[in-house]
This record gives sequence, C-alpha cells and structure tokens, in this order.
Amino acid sequence: MLKLSLLSLFLRTIPEGIMSIFANYVLANKKVDRKKMLVSGILLGISTYLIRFLPIHFGVHTILSIMIYIFLCIKINNIDYFKAISSSIISMIILFVLDWVAVFIYMKVFSINPKILFSKSIISILFGLPSIVIFSIIFFIIYKKNK
Repeated sequence: MLKLSLLSLFLRTIPEGIMSIFANYVLANKKVDRKKMLVSGILLGISTYLIRFLPIHFGVHTILSIMIYIFLCIKINNIDYFKAISSSIISMIILFVLDWVAVFIYMKVFSINPKILFSKSIISILFGLPSIVIFSIIFFIIYKKNK
C-alpha cells in the first residue's frame, strides 16, 4: 500500500494524469480534445491516487493504473485500441525513465538521501516535479512538430 497525501494528488498525480493523456493523443497522432483530455486526465489522476491505497503488492498498482489509462484513452478520448495501448506503454516508459534519471541525479550528484526522495512529504513531491515538466516539454515539442 502506497499512501499519498492529498497534496500529492493535486501537485503530482492529477498533473501527471493530464500530461499522460496528452502524451497519448500526441503519440496516437490524434487531434487533441482539451475537454476530454482534462476530464480523463483528472479521472486518471484520481484513479491512480485511490489505487495506491489498495493493499496490493508493489508494482500491481502500476499495472492497474496503466489499464485504467488505456481504458480512458479508448472510451473517453476515442483513441484507437492498438494506438491507445502502444502510446500508453511508451509514455509510461518515458515517464519512468525520467523519474529514475531524476532520482539518480538527486542521489549521486546532489547526495540527497533516498529516504527524503521517497518520503510522503512536500519535499518528495517537489523533487518529482522536474520529471513531469521534462515529460511535458518532450510531448509539447512532438505535438508542435506534428502540427
């Protein structure tokens, strides 16, 4: 069970959900419907937040979140089934890599204790923001190039 603070829902999980849905639109080469993107991104963020409260093994929450992510892309955003699956997996891999690169930099370059990085404090939430910002920049660049 990975309990998160309510603050992390609004500062990390919902923005990450919205940007993940945006990434799916971009990777699927589909015209962005902002209203649907916001609704499904918020639903994804809230779902991910709630899933982390379930008493399940570490990693299972990620699989459940990805399944919900794919479902929302197909049902709300009308993204093709195969494109939704591949785009979801690609965007999650990119986000995971960015998160782990950030953790590596914090630990090796700045000598920040991993306990602080993985705590449930505002500091750990703030440390996670650069990876979301970089993730967003990557997909905004791709979006602009494809336009």
